[in-house]
Amino acid sequence: MAETAFLTGIYAITDPRFMADDTQLLEKVESALQGGLRLLQYRDKTADASKALRQARLLADLCHSYDCLLIINDDAELARASLADGVHLGQGDGCLRHARELLGTDALLGRTCHSSLDLAHQARQDGADYLAFGRCFVSGTKPLAPVADLGIFKQARPLGLPCVAIGGITPELAGQVATAGAHMIAAVEGIFATANPALAVRQYHEACAPSFSFNLNEVQHDPLSRTL
Repeated sequence: MAETAFLTGIYAITDPRFMADDTQLLEKVESALQGGLRLLQYRDKTADASKALRQARLLADLCHSYDCLLIINDDAELARASLADGVHLGQGDGCLRHARELLGTDALLGRTCHSSLDLAHQARQDGADYLAFGRCFVSGTKPLAPVADLGIFKQARPLGLPCVAIGGITPELAGQVATAGAHMIAAVEGIFATANPALAVRQYHEACAPSFSFNLNEVQHDPLSRTL
Protein backbone atom coordinates (compact mmCIF):
# COMPACT_ATOMS: atom_id res chain seq x y z
CA MET A 1 0.00 0.00 0.00
CA ALA A 2 1.18 3.50 -0.79
CA GLU A 3 1.95 6.11 1.87
CA THR A 4 -1.25 8.16 2.20
CA ALA A 5 -0.69 10.32 5.27
CA PHE A 6 -0.25 13.38 3.04
CA LEU A 7 -3.45 12.89 1.03
CA THR A 8 -5.30 16.03 1.93
CA GLY A 9 -6.01 19.25 0.08
CA ILE A 10 -7.17 20.26 -3.36
CA TYR A 11 -7.29 17.61 -6.09
CA ALA A 12 -7.36 19.28 -9.51
CA ILE A 13 -8.50 17.36 -12.59
CA THR A 14 -7.60 18.41 -16.13
CA ASP A 15 -10.23 18.81 -18.83
CA PRO A 16 -9.49 19.37 -22.55
CA ARG A 17 -12.42 21.81 -22.75
CA PHE A 18 -10.27 24.33 -20.90
CA MET A 19 -6.82 23.44 -22.26
CA ALA A 20 -6.96 22.76 -25.97
CA ASP A 21 -3.28 22.04 -26.58
CA ASP A 22 -0.04 21.21 -24.78
CA THR A 23 0.83 24.86 -24.21
CA GLN A 24 -2.49 25.71 -22.57
CA LEU A 25 -2.39 22.51 -20.54
CA LEU A 26 1.05 23.26 -19.11
CA GLU A 27 0.31 26.95 -18.53
CA LYS A 28 -2.90 26.26 -16.62
CA VAL A 29 -1.41 23.43 -14.60
CA GLU A 30 1.70 25.43 -13.71
CA SER A 31 -0.49 28.30 -12.53
CA ALA A 32 -2.36 25.88 -10.26
CA LEU A 33 0.94 24.52 -8.97
CA GLN A 34 2.10 28.03 -8.18
CA GLY A 35 -1.07 28.40 -6.11
CA GLY A 36 -0.03 25.44 -3.97
CA LEU A 37 -1.62 22.48 -5.77
CA ARG A 38 -0.09 19.18 -4.67
CA LEU A 39 -2.37 16.61 -6.33
CA LEU A 40 -3.32 16.56 -10.02
CA GLN A 41 -5.25 14.05 -12.10
CA TYR A 42 -4.68 13.92 -15.85
CA ARG A 43 -8.02 13.18 -17.49
CA ASP A 44 -8.67 13.45 -21.22
CA LYS A 45 -11.25 11.07 -22.64
CA THR A 46 -10.69 12.51 -26.14
CA ALA A 47 -6.94 11.90 -26.40
CA ASP A 48 -5.43 9.19 -28.58
CA ALA A 49 -2.64 7.07 -27.14
CA SER A 50 0.15 9.23 -28.55
CA LYS A 51 -1.28 12.50 -27.24
CA ALA A 52 -2.08 10.99 -23.86
CA LEU A 53 1.45 9.66 -23.38
CA ARG A 54 3.05 12.91 -24.51
CA GLN A 55 0.91 15.05 -22.23
CA ALA A 56 1.17 12.69 -19.27
CA ARG A 57 4.97 12.73 -19.48
CA LEU A 58 5.03 16.52 -19.73
CA LEU A 59 2.77 16.76 -16.70
CA ALA A 60 4.82 14.26 -14.72
CA ASP A 61 7.96 16.35 -15.22
CA LEU A 62 6.15 19.58 -14.36
CA CYS A 63 4.31 18.22 -11.34
CA HIS A 64 7.35 16.56 -9.85
CA SER A 65 9.33 19.79 -10.16
CA TYR A 66 6.73 21.29 -7.78
CA ASP A 67 6.53 18.23 -5.49
CA CYS A 68 3.01 17.57 -6.78
CA LEU A 69 1.65 14.07 -7.27
CA LEU A 70 0.29 13.11 -10.69
CA ILE A 71 -2.55 10.61 -10.96
CA ILE A 72 -3.70 9.22 -14.31
CA ASN A 73 -7.39 8.69 -14.96
CA ASP A 74 -8.47 5.13 -15.78
CA ASP A 75 -5.24 3.90 -17.42
CA ALA A 76 -2.68 2.02 -15.34
CA GLU A 77 -0.50 1.33 -18.37
CA LEU A 78 -0.30 5.06 -19.10
CA ALA A 79 0.52 5.73 -15.46
CA ARG A 80 3.46 3.34 -15.66
CA ALA A 81 4.71 4.63 -19.02
CA SER A 82 4.55 8.27 -17.96
CA LEU A 83 6.15 7.74 -14.53
CA ALA A 84 3.06 9.11 -12.83
CA ASP A 85 2.46 8.50 -9.14
CA GLY A 86 -0.69 6.44 -9.50
CA VAL A 87 -4.00 5.83 -11.20
CA HIS A 88 -7.64 6.60 -10.47
CA LEU A 89 -10.07 3.92 -11.62
CA GLY A 90 -13.78 4.38 -12.12
CA GLN A 91 -16.21 1.54 -11.64
CA GLY A 92 -15.74 -0.77 -14.62
CA ASP A 93 -12.54 0.98 -15.73
CA GLY A 94 -10.01 -1.51 -14.48
CA CYS A 95 -9.03 -3.81 -11.67
CA LEU A 96 -7.32 -2.37 -8.59
CA ARG A 97 -5.42 -5.58 -7.94
CA HIS A 98 -4.06 -5.61 -11.49
CA ALA A 99 -3.09 -1.95 -11.19
CA ARG A 100 -1.21 -2.73 -7.98
CA GLU A 101 0.67 -5.57 -9.66
CA LEU A 102 1.54 -3.32 -12.59
CA LEU A 103 2.50 -0.17 -10.68
CA GLY A 104 3.92 -1.56 -7.45
CA THR A 105 3.39 -0.98 -3.77
CA ASP A 106 4.32 2.70 -3.82
CA ALA A 107 1.71 3.73 -6.40
CA LEU A 108 -1.41 5.58 -5.30
CA LEU A 109 -4.63 3.86 -6.32
CA GLY A 110 -7.98 5.60 -6.16
CA ARG A 111 -11.45 4.25 -6.81
CA THR A 112 -14.71 5.98 -7.67
CA CYS A 113 -17.43 4.86 -5.25
CA HIS A 114 -20.25 7.21 -6.32
CA SER A 115 -22.56 7.29 -3.29
CA SER A 116 -22.08 3.67 -2.22
CA LEU A 117 -20.50 2.42 0.99
CA ASP A 118 -20.63 -1.10 -0.45
CA LEU A 119 -18.40 0.01 -3.32
CA ALA A 120 -16.13 1.72 -0.81
CA HIS A 121 -15.78 -1.47 1.25
CA GLN A 122 -14.95 -3.42 -1.91
CA ALA A 123 -12.40 -0.81 -2.98
CA ARG A 124 -10.67 -1.03 0.39
CA GLN A 125 -10.60 -4.81 0.16
CA ASP A 126 -9.11 -4.58 -3.35
CA GLY A 127 -6.30 -2.31 -2.20
CA ALA A 128 -7.42 1.26 -2.87
CA ASP A 129 -5.41 4.01 -1.19
CA TYR A 130 -8.22 6.55 -1.34
CA LEU A 131 -11.93 6.68 -2.14
CA ALA A 132 -13.87 9.17 -4.26
CA PHE A 133 -17.50 10.04 -3.57
CA GLY A 134 -19.77 12.23 -5.68
CA ARG A 135 -21.18 14.06 -7.40
CA CYS A 136 -21.84 16.27 -4.39
CA PHE A 137 -23.59 19.08 -6.29
CA VAL A 138 -24.70 19.90 -9.84
CA SER A 139 -21.73 19.10 -12.07
CA GLY A 140 -20.94 20.28 -15.57
CA THR A 141 -18.39 17.49 -15.98
CA LYS A 142 -20.69 14.60 -14.95
CA PRO A 143 -24.26 15.94 -14.87
CA LEU A 144 -25.87 12.48 -14.82
CA ALA A 145 -23.78 10.99 -12.02
CA PRO A 146 -25.71 9.93 -8.89
CA VAL A 147 -25.80 12.45 -6.06
CA ALA A 148 -23.79 11.60 -2.94
CA ASP A 149 -25.10 12.94 0.35
CA LEU A 150 -22.39 14.73 2.31
CA GLY A 151 -23.04 12.39 5.22
CA ILE A 152 -21.21 9.65 3.31
CA PHE A 153 -17.83 11.04 4.39
CA LYS A 154 -18.42 10.43 8.08
CA GLN A 155 -20.06 7.08 7.28
CA ALA A 156 -16.91 6.04 5.41
CA ARG A 157 -14.56 7.06 8.22
CA PRO A 158 -14.31 3.54 9.76
CA LEU A 159 -12.72 2.37 6.51
CA GLY A 160 -9.64 4.35 7.45
CA LEU A 161 -8.93 5.70 3.97
CA PRO A 162 -8.71 9.31 2.79
CA CYS A 163 -11.80 10.40 0.86
CA VAL A 164 -12.09 12.84 -2.01
CA ALA A 165 -15.29 14.74 -2.76
CA ILE A 166 -16.12 15.47 -6.38
CA GLY A 167 -18.83 17.11 -8.41
CA GLY A 168 -19.82 20.76 -8.64
CA ILE A 169 -17.75 21.91 -5.67
CA THR A 170 -17.02 25.61 -6.01
CA PRO A 171 -14.79 27.53 -3.58
CA GLU A 172 -17.99 28.81 -1.97
CA LEU A 173 -19.22 25.25 -1.34
CA ALA A 174 -15.87 23.67 -0.52
CA GLY A 175 -15.85 24.61 3.16
CA GLN A 176 -19.04 22.74 3.95
CA VAL A 177 -17.79 19.66 2.11
CA ALA A 178 -14.55 19.67 4.08
CA THR A 179 -16.51 20.18 7.30
CA ALA A 180 -18.59 17.14 6.37
CA GLY A 181 -15.45 15.01 6.51
CA ALA A 182 -13.82 15.01 3.06
CA HIS A 183 -10.02 14.94 3.08
CA MET A 184 -9.67 16.20 -0.48
CA ILE A 185 -11.79 18.43 -2.71
CA ALA A 186 -11.72 17.63 -6.42
CA ALA A 187 -12.23 20.46 -8.87
CA VAL A 188 -12.25 20.75 -12.65
CA GLU A 189 -14.07 23.89 -13.77
CA GLY A 190 -13.53 25.60 -10.43
CA ILE A 191 -9.81 25.72 -11.21
CA PHE A 192 -9.18 25.26 -14.92
CA ALA A 193 -12.14 27.21 -16.30
CA THR A 194 -10.89 30.30 -14.47
CA ALA A 195 -8.48 32.92 -15.78
CA ASN A 196 -6.25 32.45 -12.72
CA PRO A 197 -5.91 28.84 -11.54
CA ALA A 198 -3.37 29.85 -8.88
CA LEU A 199 -5.89 32.17 -7.25
CA ALA A 200 -8.61 29.53 -7.49
CA VAL A 201 -6.44 26.94 -5.73
CA ARG A 202 -5.69 29.41 -2.95
CA GLN A 203 -9.39 30.18 -2.55
CA TYR A 204 -10.18 26.48 -2.17
CA HIS A 205 -7.39 26.06 0.36
CA GLU A 206 -8.55 29.02 2.42
CA ALA A 207 -12.08 27.63 2.56
CA CYS A 208 -11.01 24.13 3.59
CA ALA A 209 -7.72 24.24 5.49
CA PRO A 210 -9.05 24.08 9.09
CA SER A 211 -11.29 21.10 8.36
CA PHE A 212 -8.65 19.28 6.31
CA SER A 213 -6.26 19.18 9.27
CA PHE A 214 -8.94 17.74 11.54
CA ASN A 215 -10.14 15.19 9.00
CA LEU A 216 -6.66 13.85 8.29
CA ASN A 217 -5.99 13.48 12.01
CA GLU A 218 -9.18 11.42 12.31
CA VAL A 219 -8.04 8.98 9.62
CA GLN A 220 -4.55 8.59 11.07
CA HIS A 221 -5.90 7.75 14.53
CA ASP A 222 -8.87 5.61 13.56
CA PRO A 223 -8.39 2.14 15.15
CA LEU A 224 -9.66 0.51 11.96
CA SER A 225 -7.30 2.49 9.74
CA ARG A 226 -4.77 0.74 7.57
CA THR A 227 -1.11 1.64 7.99
CA LEU A 228 -0.54 5.14 6.66
